[in-house]
Amino acid sequence: MKVGFVGLGLMGRPMALNLLKAGHQVFVWSRRAESVQPLADAGATACADAREVARRAPVVITMVADAPDVEQVVFGAAGLADGASSESIVVDMSTIAPSAAAGIAARLAESGIQMLDAPVSGGEAGAIAGTLTIMVGGPQQAFEYVLPLFQAMGRSITHIGEGSGAGQVAKACNQVITGIGVASVAEALNFARHSGVDAAAVREVLTGGLANGRILENHGARMLDRNFQPGFKAWMHLKDMRIVLGEAHRVGVALPAAAAAAQLFSGMLGSGLGEEDSVAVLKLLEGLGGNPEEVK
Repeated sequence: MKVGFVGLGLMGRPMALNLLKAGHQVFVWSRRAESVQPLADAGATACADAREVARRAPVVITMVADAPDVEQVVFGAAGLADGASSESIVVDMSTIAPSAAAGIAARLAESGIQMLDAPVSGGEAGAIAGTLTIMVGGPQQAFEYVLPLFQAMGRSITHIGEGSGAGQVAKACNQVITGIGVASVAEALNFARHSGVDAAAVREVLTGGLANGRILENHGARMLDRNFQPGFKAWMHLKDMRIVLGEAHRVGVALPAAAAAAQLFSGMLGSGLGEEDSVAVLKLLEGLGGNPEEVK
């Protein structure tokens, strides 16, 4: 298939590379020219702007930071909407507010352009391995047409519903669970250390009981190894939690635990940890409680 890809950052670049590896013809553009070259070297066709991408590919994927960025590459000068036709499908795989996704889809529909919102989970590792979890909202027919592209980038692919923004609702739920989960694992391991107990032994025994889960297994191991290299940066997790809380306020739902987790991620930014992985919330908690090595 001919597919366009706009946004070639930490997640977008490996996702586009996997489309190439699957044999698709990929047309790329990024606001940072240096991001395009690795894709061009791998066989993608570099385009002058987003408009050209839409002119050359019937399906265009966007993977950018937030809703204003999606709106800019879609509706801005030389944007996707300028080059798309009534046969085009725009697939936004960014994480944005469900209401923002619905609004963008409605604007595109005025020109006969279909949109799918298809945020992902799995981080940079999942993007590289092609094992992302993909949650999709939008027309069933468009989903079925795009499915081979999703299969090149992900392992678990679910059409959540026909309504625009349905995929983003699922992603918001994912971020509630992962945000609270990362914070809870960090709290538990920090508590163990401050109590003079081997945190690694605590994690090991917990993985054999009801508390076990992928966050305790994977993120807990990274915390113990002091591996805070970003697979998902703290500032990005905070951005997602702000989306969650904004949508919760809009629909009138209380999310007190999610709000507490968001405050911890906000504290990470204030402490200069925003560019580290969100698992570095452990470092924030250690600082709040003093150095565990000094605990008697």
